[in-house]
Amino acid sequence: MIEQLQSTKQTVRDYYDLAFNQRKPEQAVEKYLGPYYRQHNPQAADGPQAFIDFVHYLAKTFPEFRLEIKRVIAEGDLVVTHSRLVRYSDDRGQALADFFRLENGKIVEHWDVIQDIPEKAANNNTMF
Repeated sequence: MIEQLQSTKQTVRDYYDLAFNQRKPEQAVEKYLGPYYRQHNPQAADGPQAFIDFVHYLAKTFPEFRLEIKRVIAEGDLVVTHSRLVRYSDDRGQALADFFRLENGKIVEHWDVIQDIPEKAANNNTMF
């Protein structure tokens, strides 16, 4: 069971790194997505092509962007990443919580929560 959880965590980590940081969303989709891709972000369409188009849009709009995965948690068929998306060099970025559901080792479903990192906080803790 632990090995399977480690494997699903690595699948999601590799998927995001290949798509976003290496700018190869077509390869990420081919290698890591299952027979369907259900999207729960209300601003994103279902299917792999919508994901590919989003990554290309992000790369065109923010050529310096990078995704920093801070932690990955897995339970059953779900994997959660807690990440920082930096769009340009002096960007504070956004905190992301992405939830993935896998079937047979492949990603088939995605939810996310996105929050801008504020300039000032009510405490001295970071968001990561």
